Amino acid sequence: MSSLPPNVHLSQHPCLQAKLSQLRSKSADSKDVKSLVHDIGLIVACEAFASVLKTTSRSKVDALPLAPGIRCFRAPPTQTRADGTRTRRRWASNTPRRTSRPRRYASSPSSAPALPWSKVSLRSPVRPQPRPPVPSSQRLAVQTMMPRAVPVHHLGMYRDQSTLAPVEYYNNLPRHVPSSSSPSASSLAVIVDPVIATGGTCAAAIQTLREWGAERILVLSIVGAADGVADAAKVWPEGTEIWLAGLDAKLTAQRMLEPGVGDIGDRLFLTDLK
Repeated sequence: MSSLPPNVHLSQHPCLQAKLSQLRSKSADSKDVKSLVHDIGLIVACEAFASVLKTTSRSKVDALPLAPGIRCFRAPPTQTRADGTRTRRRWASNTPRRTSRPRRYASSPSSAPALPWSKVSLRSPVRPQPRPPVPSSQRLAVQTMMPRAVPVHHLGMYRDQSTLAPVEYYNNLPRHVPSSSSPSASSLAVIVDPVIATGGTCAAAIQTLREWGAERILVLSIVGAADGVADAAKVWPEGTEIWLAGLDAKLTAQRMLEPGVGDIGDRLFLTDLK
């Protein structure tokens, strides 16, 4: 959409749009919702990371899993004796049987070719920041895209039903202090937020991570309201990128997305908190 801020990206992947349509369906049960949230989160994360991350070469590389000189043999065919028992025929071979301990090529990089791209590293540490109640399937999808394990911290916020203002109830960011830089902050922090409605809690999370010292923030969401997403994108436009699978045009009188995807937590855990 042309009206979206430049730091907001709406995926046009056809498979993603099909899965989002299935997620909007009322007939999707808890198991289907969990699978769809994971798949959507995986595609959104793949597109987002492709735009902000780069690989770097490493001096230490891994050897090929099967180095030259390692031979694979298939079992010889069986033979039936006159008494009905079966035995295996031996292969005729002029090669003497090896009695010494075989060499382990994998532990000797100089004796086997190596792949310079067999391991990749990220230019900057990435830390997903879920805001409970975030579906674990979306968080796991983001972690799946990482070539290595990364720390996961929880930043808990909810929207006050009367004032619609964000309220922080949990924060386990390491050495969390309200300053512009922190020695433990990430170069790139990832906020996993399934639904952006008014954008209040998303904006507060962005501001918290900015004060924590994150140099860049990536917001991954399943669906959001146009106005709420735009408001969240204005908090720190030069340091924030927002990626979504779907965008709804309006909110209801209760400030909920329409048509939306319902309450993801309720649909996953078969609960009704209203």
